[in-house]
Amino acid sequence: MPATESSTQKKVFIETFGCQMNILDTELVRDKLAPLGYEFVSSPKNANVVLYNTCSVRDLSEQKVRSRLGQDRMRKEAGDDVVVGVLGCMAERAGQELIQKYPHIDLLAGPSQLDQVPALLENHFVEDHQSSFDRIALSGFRKRQKGQETDRLEQIEALDQERMGEINQSRQAFVRITRGCNKFCSFCVVPMTRGPEVHRPPQGLIDEVKRLVDQGAREVTLLGQTINHYTYHEGGKTTSFADLLHQIHEATPDLPRLRFLTSYPRDFTEEALDVMAASERICNYLHIPAQSGSNAVLKKMNRGYTKEIYMDLIHMAREKMPDISIVGDMIVGFPNETEEDFVMSLEMLREVKYKNIFAFKYSPRPGTVSGKRDADPIPQAEKKSRNARMLAVQQEISLAHHQNMLEKTYDVLVEGIAKIDPSQRKPESPAENNGLLQIGGPKIAQPEPTDRVRLTARTRGDHIVAFDGPANLIGSIVPVQITDAASLSLKGHLVQR
Repeated sequence: MPATESSTQKKVFIETFGCQMNILDTELVRDKLAPLGYEFVSSPKNANVVLYNTCSVRDLSEQKVRSRLGQDRMRKEAGDDVVVGVLGCMAERAGQELIQKYPHIDLLAGPSQLDQVPALLENHFVEDHQSSFDRIALSGFRKRQKGQETDRLEQIEALDQERMGEINQSRQAFVRITRGCNKFCSFCVVPMTRGPEVHRPPQGLIDEVKRLVDQGAREVTLLGQTINHYTYHEGGKTTSFADLLHQIHEATPDLPRLRFLTSYPRDFTEEALDVMAASERICNYLHIPAQSGSNAVLKKMNRGYTKEIYMDLIHMAREKMPDISIVGDMIVGFPNETEEDFVMSLEMLREVKYKNIFAFKYSPRPGTVSGKRDADPIPQAEKKSRNARMLAVQQEISLAHHQNMLEKTYDVLVEGIAKIDPSQRKPESPAENNGLLQIGGPKIAQPEPTDRVRLTARTRGDHIVAFDGPANLIGSIVPVQITDAASLSLKGHLVQR
Protein backbone atom coordinates (compact mmCIF):
# COMPACT_ATOMS: atom_id res chain seq x y z
CA MET A 1 0.00 0.00 0.00
CA PRO A 2 1.60 3.32 -0.98
CA ALA A 3 2.17 5.91 1.68
CA THR A 4 -0.20 8.83 1.66
CA GLU A 5 0.74 12.42 2.35
CA SER A 6 -0.90 12.14 5.76
CA SER A 7 0.92 8.97 6.77
CA THR A 8 4.35 10.42 5.96
CA GLN A 9 3.76 13.07 8.63
CA LYS A 10 2.70 10.68 11.39
CA LYS A 11 4.78 10.13 14.49
CA VAL A 12 4.07 6.90 16.36
CA PHE A 13 4.55 5.85 19.96
CA ILE A 14 3.89 2.18 20.83
CA GLU A 15 3.76 0.89 24.38
CA THR A 16 3.82 -2.86 24.89
CA PHE A 17 2.50 -4.85 27.84
CA GLY A 18 2.95 -8.55 28.42
CA CYS A 19 5.00 -11.43 27.13
CA GLN A 20 7.71 -11.92 24.52
CA MET A 21 5.00 -12.71 21.97
CA ASN A 22 3.67 -9.17 22.40
CA ILE A 23 7.15 -7.71 22.07
CA LEU A 24 7.54 -9.56 18.77
CA ASP A 25 4.09 -8.42 17.61
CA THR A 26 5.05 -4.82 18.31
CA GLU A 27 8.25 -5.19 16.31
CA LEU A 28 6.25 -6.62 13.39
CA VAL A 29 3.74 -3.76 13.49
CA ARG A 30 6.63 -1.31 13.49
CA ASP A 31 8.09 -3.10 10.47
CA LYS A 32 4.77 -2.73 8.65
CA LEU A 33 4.47 0.98 9.38
CA ALA A 34 8.06 2.16 8.90
CA PRO A 35 8.17 1.68 5.09
CA LEU A 36 4.98 3.75 4.82
CA GLY A 37 6.69 6.83 6.21
CA TYR A 38 5.74 6.54 9.88
CA GLU A 39 8.33 7.84 12.34
CA PHE A 40 8.70 6.35 15.83
CA VAL A 41 9.19 8.68 18.78
CA SER A 42 10.23 8.24 22.40
CA SER A 43 7.29 9.89 24.15
CA PRO A 44 3.51 9.85 23.64
CA LYS A 45 3.58 13.63 24.02
CA ASN A 46 5.54 13.87 20.78
CA ALA A 47 3.32 11.42 18.90
CA ASN A 48 0.14 11.91 16.94
CA VAL A 49 -0.42 8.16 16.78
CA VAL A 50 -0.40 6.37 20.15
CA LEU A 51 -0.77 2.58 20.11
CA TYR A 52 -1.00 0.17 23.05
CA ASN A 53 -0.16 -3.47 22.44
CA THR A 54 -2.00 -5.04 25.33
CA CYS A 55 -2.08 -8.11 27.58
CA SER A 56 -5.16 -9.66 29.21
CA VAL A 57 -3.55 -12.38 31.30
CA ARG A 58 -3.84 -10.29 34.47
CA ASP A 59 -6.21 -7.54 35.48
CA LEU A 60 -3.30 -5.29 36.51
CA SER A 61 -2.09 -5.03 32.91
CA GLU A 62 -5.55 -4.04 31.70
CA GLN A 63 -5.90 -1.46 34.47
CA LYS A 64 -2.71 0.23 33.28
CA VAL A 65 -4.05 0.41 29.74
CA ARG A 66 -7.33 1.89 30.98
CA SER A 67 -5.33 4.51 32.86
CA ARG A 68 -3.44 5.40 29.67
CA LEU A 69 -6.73 5.64 27.76
CA GLY A 70 -8.07 8.04 30.38
CA GLN A 71 -5.04 10.27 29.87
CA ASP A 72 -5.54 10.16 26.11
CA ARG A 73 -9.17 11.20 26.49
CA MET A 74 -8.11 14.31 28.42
CA ARG A 75 -5.51 15.04 25.76
CA LYS A 76 -8.12 14.84 22.99
CA GLU A 77 -10.57 16.95 24.97
CA ALA A 78 -7.83 19.59 25.25
CA GLY A 79 -7.73 19.74 21.47
CA ASP A 80 -4.79 17.50 20.57
CA ASP A 81 -5.18 15.74 17.23
CA VAL A 82 -3.96 12.29 18.22
CA VAL A 83 -4.95 8.84 16.94
CA VAL A 84 -5.39 6.28 19.73
CA GLY A 85 -5.30 2.56 19.02
CA VAL A 86 -5.58 -0.55 21.18
CA LEU A 87 -3.90 -3.67 19.80
CA GLY A 88 -3.48 -7.22 21.03
CA CYS A 89 -5.24 -9.38 23.56
CA MET A 90 -7.23 -6.71 25.41
CA ALA A 91 -8.63 -5.44 22.12
CA GLU A 92 -9.74 -8.96 21.20
CA ARG A 93 -11.17 -9.72 24.65
CA ALA A 94 -13.00 -6.47 25.37
CA GLY A 95 -13.21 -4.62 22.07
CA GLN A 96 -16.85 -3.52 22.05
CA GLU A 97 -16.72 -2.69 25.75
CA LEU A 98 -13.66 -0.51 25.18
CA ILE A 99 -15.31 1.37 22.31
CA GLN A 100 -18.37 2.05 24.45
CA LYS A 101 -16.43 3.21 27.50
CA TYR A 102 -13.68 5.01 25.58
CA PRO A 103 -15.29 6.34 22.39
CA HIS A 104 -12.14 8.33 21.65
CA ILE A 105 -10.41 5.08 20.62
CA ASP A 106 -9.79 5.30 16.89
CA LEU A 107 -8.86 1.71 16.09
CA LEU A 108 -8.82 -1.81 17.53
CA ALA A 109 -6.87 -4.81 16.24
CA GLY A 110 -6.62 -8.24 17.83
CA PRO A 111 -3.41 -10.33 17.83
CA SER A 112 -4.41 -12.20 14.67
CA GLN A 113 -5.33 -8.99 12.82
CA LEU A 114 -2.19 -6.93 13.34
CA ASP A 115 -1.40 -6.99 9.63
CA GLN A 116 -4.48 -4.76 9.26
CA VAL A 117 -3.05 -1.91 11.38
CA PRO A 118 -1.67 0.11 8.41
CA ALA A 119 -5.04 -0.08 6.63
CA LEU A 120 -6.92 0.89 9.80
CA LEU A 121 -4.69 3.93 10.21
CA GLU A 122 -5.09 4.92 6.58
CA ASN A 123 -8.87 4.60 6.93
CA HIS A 124 -8.73 7.05 9.80
CA PHE A 125 -6.63 9.58 7.92
CA VAL A 126 -8.58 9.37 4.67
CA GLU A 127 -12.16 9.19 5.96
CA ASP A 128 -13.70 11.95 8.02
CA HIS A 129 -16.53 9.68 9.17
CA GLN A 130 -15.48 6.07 9.24
CA SER A 131 -17.75 3.20 10.15
CA SER A 132 -16.88 0.90 13.04
CA PHE A 133 -15.97 -1.73 10.42
CA ASP A 134 -13.25 0.56 9.12
CA ARG A 135 -11.57 0.89 12.49
CA ILE A 136 -12.01 -2.55 14.10
CA ALA A 137 -10.24 -5.77 13.15
CA LEU A 138 -11.08 -8.58 15.59
CA SER A 139 -11.29 -12.33 15.12
CA GLY A 140 -14.12 -13.27 17.48
CA PHE A 141 -12.37 -16.20 19.15
CA ARG A 142 -14.88 -16.33 22.03
CA LYS A 143 -16.93 -18.64 19.82
CA ARG A 144 -14.70 -21.17 18.12
CA GLN A 145 -15.60 -22.05 14.55
CA LYS A 146 -13.96 -24.56 12.25
CA GLY A 147 -11.35 -22.93 10.03
CA GLN A 148 -11.64 -19.67 11.94
CA GLU A 149 -7.91 -18.98 12.13
CA THR A 150 -6.64 -20.91 9.13
CA ASP A 151 -8.82 -18.74 6.86
CA ARG A 152 -6.36 -15.89 7.45
CA LEU A 153 -3.19 -17.95 7.79
CA GLU A 154 -1.64 -16.71 4.54
CA GLN A 155 -2.11 -13.04 5.42
CA ILE A 156 -0.94 -13.33 9.03
CA GLU A 157 1.99 -15.56 8.00
CA ALA A 158 3.16 -12.70 5.80
CA LEU A 159 3.32 -10.45 8.88
CA ASP A 160 6.05 -12.67 10.31
CA GLN A 161 7.78 -13.45 7.03
CA GLU A 162 8.05 -9.82 5.90
CA ARG A 163 9.82 -8.54 8.99
CA MET A 164 12.23 -5.81 7.96
CA GLY A 165 13.59 -4.29 11.15
CA GLU A 166 17.26 -4.44 12.01
CA ILE A 167 18.54 -6.82 14.68
CA ASN A 168 18.72 -5.04 18.02
CA GLN A 169 22.00 -4.01 19.63
CA SER A 170 22.12 -7.12 21.80
CA ARG A 171 21.86 -9.34 18.69
CA GLN A 172 18.79 -11.17 20.01
CA ALA A 173 15.67 -11.99 18.02
CA PHE A 174 12.31 -13.74 18.44
CA VAL A 175 10.69 -16.09 15.93
CA ARG A 176 7.09 -17.25 16.36
CA ILE A 177 6.61 -20.89 15.39
CA THR A 178 2.99 -21.28 16.46
CA ARG A 179 0.00 -19.07 17.19
CA GLY A 180 -2.84 -19.54 19.63
CA CYS A 181 -3.64 -22.14 22.27
CA ASN A 182 -6.00 -25.12 22.54
CA LYS A 183 -5.51 -25.94 26.22
CA PHE A 184 -8.35 -23.93 27.82
CA CYS A 185 -6.93 -23.74 31.33
CA SER A 186 -9.80 -22.61 33.50
CA PHE A 187 -8.11 -19.34 34.52
CA CYS A 188 -6.70 -18.24 31.16
CA VAL A 189 -8.02 -15.91 28.45
CA VAL A 190 -5.35 -16.72 25.84
CA PRO A 191 -7.47 -19.21 23.81
CA MET A 192 -10.13 -16.49 23.50
CA THR A 193 -7.70 -13.71 22.59
CA ARG A 194 -5.14 -15.48 20.41
CA GLY A 195 -7.39 -18.21 19.06
CA PRO A 196 -6.74 -21.86 18.18
CA GLU A 197 -3.29 -23.30 17.63
CA VAL A 198 -1.94 -22.74 14.14
CA HIS A 199 1.57 -23.96 13.32
CA ARG A 200 3.79 -22.27 10.77
CA PRO A 201 5.47 -24.20 7.91
CA PRO A 202 8.89 -25.53 8.95
CA GLN A 203 10.79 -24.41 5.86
CA GLY A 204 9.54 -20.85 6.28
CA LEU A 205 10.73 -20.91 9.89
CA ILE A 206 14.16 -22.22 8.90
CA ASP A 207 14.46 -19.50 6.25
CA GLU A 208 13.40 -16.81 8.74
CA VAL A 209 16.01 -17.87 11.29
CA LYS A 210 18.65 -18.00 8.55
CA ARG A 211 17.83 -14.42 7.54
CA LEU A 212 18.16 -13.26 11.12
CA VAL A 213 21.53 -14.96 11.45
CA ASP A 214 22.66 -13.31 8.22
CA GLN A 215 21.63 -9.97 9.75
CA GLY A 216 23.82 -10.63 12.79
CA ALA A 217 21.61 -12.43 15.32
CA ARG A 218 23.62 -14.19 18.01
CA GLU A 219 20.62 -15.64 19.82
CA VAL A 220 17.19 -16.62 18.48
CA THR A 221 14.29 -17.52 20.75
CA LEU A 222 11.47 -19.57 19.25
CA LEU A 223 8.07 -18.55 20.62
CA GLY A 224 4.75 -20.26 21.19
CA GLN A 225 2.08 -20.25 23.88
CA THR A 226 2.50 -24.04 24.12
CA ILE A 227 5.56 -24.39 21.97
CA ASN A 228 6.20 -28.11 22.38
CA HIS A 229 2.81 -28.86 20.79
CA TYR A 230 4.15 -27.69 17.44
CA THR A 231 3.11 -30.16 14.72
CA TYR A 232 3.00 -29.52 10.98
CA HIS A 233 1.46 -31.88 8.46
CA GLU A 234 2.23 -31.54 4.75
CA GLY A 235 2.42 -34.02 1.89
CA GLY A 236 2.00 -37.02 4.14
CA LYS A 237 4.91 -35.92 6.33
CA THR A 238 4.65 -34.75 9.93
CA THR A 239 7.19 -32.38 11.48
CA SER A 240 7.22 -32.54 15.28
CA PHE A 241 8.65 -29.96 17.65
CA ALA A 242 11.73 -32.17 18.14
CA ASP A 243 12.13 -32.38 14.36
CA LEU A 244 11.86 -28.62 13.96
CA LEU A 245 14.41 -27.93 16.71
CA HIS A 246 16.89 -30.29 15.08
CA GLN A 247 16.31 -28.88 11.59
CA ILE A 248 16.77 -25.26 12.66
CA HIS A 249 19.88 -26.13 14.67
CA GLU A 250 21.49 -27.98 11.79
CA ALA A 251 20.52 -25.32 9.20
CA THR A 252 22.11 -22.45 11.16
CA PRO A 253 25.67 -23.45 12.14
CA ASP A 254 26.63 -19.77 12.59
CA LEU A 255 23.97 -19.17 15.27
CA PRO A 256 25.64 -19.50 18.69
CA ARG A 257 22.43 -19.76 20.70
CA LEU A 258 18.97 -21.20 20.03
CA ARG A 259 16.34 -21.31 22.76
CA PHE A 260 12.55 -21.58 23.02
CA LEU A 261 9.59 -20.81 25.27
CA THR A 262 7.02 -21.38 26.68
CA SER A 263 6.66 -25.14 27.17
CA TYR A 264 3.57 -26.98 28.35
CA PRO A 265 4.21 -29.88 30.79
CA ARG A 266 1.75 -32.24 29.17
CA ASP A 267 3.17 -34.16 26.20
CA PHE A 268 6.67 -32.70 26.31
CA THR A 269 8.45 -35.53 24.55
CA GLU A 270 11.65 -37.34 25.39
CA GLU A 271 12.64 -36.83 21.75
CA ALA A 272 12.65 -33.06 22.26
CA LEU A 273 14.86 -33.43 25.34
CA ASP A 274 17.20 -35.71 23.38
CA VAL A 275 17.54 -33.07 20.64
CA MET A 276 18.35 -30.45 23.27
CA ALA A 277 20.96 -32.66 24.93
CA ALA A 278 22.61 -33.59 21.61
CA SER A 279 22.67 -30.07 20.10
CA GLU A 280 25.51 -27.98 21.48
CA ARG A 281 24.01 -24.64 20.44
CA ILE A 282 20.52 -25.23 21.86
CA CYS A 283 20.48 -23.69 25.32
CA ASN A 284 19.85 -26.06 28.21
CA TYR A 285 16.93 -24.00 29.45
CA LEU A 286 13.24 -24.77 30.02
CA HIS A 287 10.50 -22.33 30.94
CA ILE A 288 7.82 -24.81 31.92
CA PRO A 289 5.02 -23.48 34.16
CA ALA A 290 3.57 -25.80 36.81
CA GLN A 291 1.07 -23.23 38.22
CA SER A 292 0.50 -25.32 41.38
CA GLY A 293 1.97 -28.23 43.33
CA SER A 294 -1.45 -29.48 44.38
CA ASN A 295 -3.20 -32.09 42.23
CA ALA A 296 -6.57 -30.84 43.46
CA VAL A 297 -5.80 -27.30 42.28
CA LEU A 298 -4.27 -28.52 39.01
CA LYS A 299 -7.50 -30.39 38.29
CA LYS A 300 -9.59 -27.28 38.94
CA MET A 301 -7.23 -25.37 36.66
CA ASN A 302 -7.81 -27.95 33.89
CA ARG A 303 -4.07 -28.28 33.36
CA GLY A 304 -4.29 -31.90 32.18
CA TYR A 305 -1.43 -33.30 34.27
CA THR A 306 -0.57 -34.13 37.87
CA LYS A 307 2.34 -33.08 40.02
CA GLU A 308 3.81 -36.55 39.50
CA ILE A 309 3.70 -36.22 35.69
CA TYR A 310 5.34 -32.81 35.94
CA MET A 311 8.09 -34.08 38.22
CA ASP A 312 8.76 -37.08 35.96
CA LEU A 313 9.49 -34.60 33.15
CA ILE A 314 11.77 -32.52 35.38
CA HIS A 315 13.72 -35.59 36.50
CA MET A 316 14.09 -36.80 32.90
CA ALA A 317 15.33 -33.34 31.79
CA ARG A 318 17.92 -33.21 34.59
CA GLU A 319 19.06 -36.75 33.87
CA LYS A 320 19.77 -35.85 30.24
CA MET A 321 21.08 -32.33 30.98
CA PRO A 322 22.41 -32.02 34.55
CA ASP A 323 23.19 -28.33 34.07
CA ILE A 324 19.72 -27.40 32.74
CA SER A 325 18.11 -24.19 34.04
CA ILE A 326 14.42 -24.55 34.79
CA VAL A 327 12.05 -21.61 35.21
CA GLY A 328 8.47 -21.95 36.40
CA ASP A 329 5.22 -20.04 36.81
CA MET A 330 3.03 -20.32 39.91
CA ILE A 331 -0.41 -18.94 40.75
CA VAL A 332 -1.22 -18.32 44.40
CA GLY A 333 -4.70 -17.77 45.80
CA PHE A 334 -6.56 -19.77 43.14
CA PRO A 335 -10.22 -20.14 44.23
CA ASN A 336 -10.45 -22.39 47.28
CA GLU A 337 -6.71 -23.04 47.40
CA THR A 338 -6.14 -24.23 50.97
CA GLU A 339 -3.07 -23.65 53.10
CA GLU A 340 -2.21 -27.31 52.49
CA ASP A 341 -2.47 -26.79 48.72
CA PHE A 342 -0.21 -23.77 48.96
CA VAL A 343 2.38 -25.63 51.03
CA MET A 344 2.45 -28.31 48.31
CA SER A 345 3.45 -25.59 45.86
CA LEU A 346 6.27 -24.47 48.16
CA GLU A 347 7.44 -28.08 48.40
CA MET A 348 7.46 -28.30 44.61
CA LEU A 349 9.74 -25.24 44.44
CA ARG A 350 12.23 -27.00 46.71
CA GLU A 351 11.98 -30.27 44.81
CA VAL A 352 12.40 -28.77 41.34
CA LYS A 353 15.02 -26.24 42.44
CA TYR A 354 13.91 -23.65 39.88
CA LYS A 355 16.42 -21.09 38.69
CA ASN A 356 13.63 -18.59 39.23
CA ILE A 357 9.85 -18.42 39.09
CA PHE A 358 7.19 -15.95 38.01
CA ALA A 359 4.64 -15.82 40.81
CA PHE A 360 1.16 -14.41 40.17
CA LYS A 361 -1.66 -13.58 42.54
CA TYR A 362 -4.85 -15.05 41.07
CA SER A 363 -7.28 -12.57 39.57
CA PRO A 364 -10.48 -13.77 37.85
CA ARG A 365 -10.54 -13.04 34.14
CA PRO A 366 -13.81 -12.32 32.30
CA GLY A 367 -15.06 -15.16 30.14
CA THR A 368 -12.87 -17.86 31.68
CA VAL A 369 -14.28 -21.01 33.28
CA SER A 370 -12.96 -20.18 36.73
CA GLY A 371 -14.16 -16.60 36.36
CA LYS A 372 -17.70 -17.88 35.73
CA ARG A 373 -17.67 -21.01 37.90
CA ASP A 374 -15.74 -20.07 41.00
CA ALA A 375 -16.17 -17.43 43.62
CA ASP A 376 -12.95 -15.66 44.55
CA PRO A 377 -13.08 -16.17 48.32
CA ILE A 378 -9.42 -15.76 49.22
CA PRO A 379 -8.82 -12.18 50.45
CA GLN A 380 -6.28 -10.06 48.64
CA ALA A 381 -4.25 -9.77 51.85
CA GLU A 382 -3.92 -13.55 51.99
CA LYS A 383 -2.96 -13.73 48.31
CA LYS A 384 -0.33 -11.07 48.90
CA SER A 385 0.99 -12.97 51.93
CA ARG A 386 1.23 -16.26 50.02
CA ASN A 387 2.93 -14.52 47.12
CA ALA A 388 5.53 -13.03 49.48
CA ARG A 389 6.09 -16.37 51.21
CA MET A 390 6.57 -18.11 47.86
CA LEU A 391 9.05 -15.52 46.63
CA ALA A 392 10.99 -15.77 49.89
CA VAL A 393 11.36 -19.53 49.44
CA GLN A 394 12.40 -19.07 45.83
CA GLN A 395 14.97 -16.44 46.82
CA GLU A 396 16.67 -18.99 49.04
CA ILE A 397 16.69 -21.55 46.21
CA SER A 398 17.94 -19.02 43.65
CA LEU A 399 20.70 -17.82 45.97
CA ALA A 400 21.95 -21.37 46.54
CA HIS A 401 21.80 -21.99 42.79
CA HIS A 402 23.83 -18.85 42.09
CA GLN A 403 26.36 -19.59 44.83
CA ASN A 404 27.17 -22.87 43.08
CA MET A 405 28.31 -20.79 40.11
CA LEU A 406 30.93 -18.82 42.07
CA GLU A 407 34.49 -18.85 40.70
CA LYS A 408 33.33 -20.62 37.53
CA THR A 409 33.61 -19.06 34.07
CA TYR A 410 30.64 -18.83 31.71
CA ASP A 411 30.17 -17.49 28.20
CA VAL A 412 27.66 -14.64 28.36
CA LEU A 413 25.84 -12.67 25.69
CA VAL A 414 26.23 -8.97 26.48
CA GLU A 415 22.79 -7.33 26.22
CA GLY A 416 23.57 -3.73 27.05
CA ILE A 417 24.52 -1.18 29.67
CA ALA A 418 23.04 -1.89 33.08
CA LYS A 419 20.56 0.83 34.09
CA ILE A 420 21.09 -0.23 37.69
CA ASP A 421 23.27 -2.88 39.26
CA PRO A 422 21.12 -6.01 38.80
CA SER A 423 22.00 -7.25 42.30
CA GLN A 424 20.36 -4.14 43.78
CA ARG A 425 16.93 -4.83 42.30
CA LYS A 426 14.05 -5.23 44.72
CA PRO A 427 13.24 -8.87 45.51
CA GLU A 428 9.79 -8.88 43.96
CA SER A 429 8.16 -11.11 41.45
CA PRO A 430 9.64 -10.57 37.96
CA ALA A 431 6.04 -10.67 36.76
CA GLU A 432 5.26 -7.39 38.48
CA ASN A 433 6.73 -5.30 35.65
CA ASN A 434 4.24 -6.80 33.15
CA GLY A 435 7.01 -7.06 30.58
CA LEU A 436 6.35 -3.43 29.68
CA LEU A 437 8.35 -2.20 26.71
CA GLN A 438 8.20 1.05 24.81
CA ILE A 439 8.97 1.06 21.11
CA GLY A 440 10.50 4.40 20.45
CA GLY A 441 11.32 4.46 24.17
CA PRO A 442 13.44 6.97 26.08
CA LYS A 443 16.86 7.35 24.55
CA ILE A 444 19.84 6.84 26.82
CA ALA A 445 23.07 8.71 26.19
CA GLN A 446 25.43 6.28 24.47
CA PRO A 447 29.03 6.03 25.68
CA GLU A 448 32.01 5.83 23.38
CA PRO A 449 32.67 2.25 22.21
CA THR A 450 35.82 1.94 24.31
CA ASP A 451 34.39 3.54 27.48
CA ARG A 452 34.38 1.18 30.47
CA VAL A 453 30.84 0.76 31.75
CA ARG A 454 28.74 -1.62 33.83
CA LEU A 455 27.34 -4.19 31.41
CA THR A 456 24.53 -6.69 31.80
CA ALA A 457 24.65 -10.08 30.13
CA ARG A 458 23.05 -13.54 30.19
CA THR A 459 24.43 -17.04 30.30
CA ARG A 460 23.05 -19.87 28.16
CA GLY A 461 20.95 -20.78 31.21
CA ASP A 462 19.48 -17.26 31.29
CA HIS A 463 21.34 -16.13 34.40
CA ILE A 464 21.76 -12.34 34.62
CA VAL A 465 25.41 -11.34 35.04
CA ALA A 466 26.78 -7.81 35.59
CA PHE A 467 30.41 -6.95 34.91
CA ASP A 468 32.55 -4.00 33.90
CA GLY A 469 33.91 -3.75 30.37
CA PRO A 470 34.05 -1.63 27.21
CA ALA A 471 30.72 -0.67 25.64
CA ASN A 472 31.73 -2.20 22.31
CA LEU A 473 31.20 -5.67 23.82
CA ILE A 474 27.42 -5.25 23.52
CA GLY A 475 26.11 -7.98 21.23
CA SER A 476 29.20 -10.14 21.77
CA ILE A 477 29.60 -13.45 23.59
CA VAL A 478 32.48 -13.23 26.08
CA PRO A 479 33.81 -15.29 29.03
CA VAL A 480 33.06 -13.95 32.51
CA GLN A 481 34.15 -15.44 35.82
CA ILE A 482 31.49 -15.23 38.55
CA THR A 483 32.74 -13.41 41.66
CA ASP A 484 29.57 -12.55 43.59
CA ALA A 485 26.11 -14.09 43.88
CA ALA A 486 22.76 -12.65 44.90
CA SER A 487 19.32 -14.24 44.61
CA LEU A 488 18.37 -12.33 41.46
CA SER A 489 21.68 -11.94 39.65
CA LEU A 490 25.41 -12.45 39.54
CA LYS A 491 28.51 -10.30 39.30
CA GLY A 492 31.74 -11.21 37.58
CA HIS A 493 34.80 -10.01 35.76
CA LEU A 494 35.80 -10.31 32.15
CA VAL A 495 38.24 -13.11 31.40
CA GLN A 496 40.89 -12.30 28.84
CA ARG A 497 41.35 -15.06 26.31
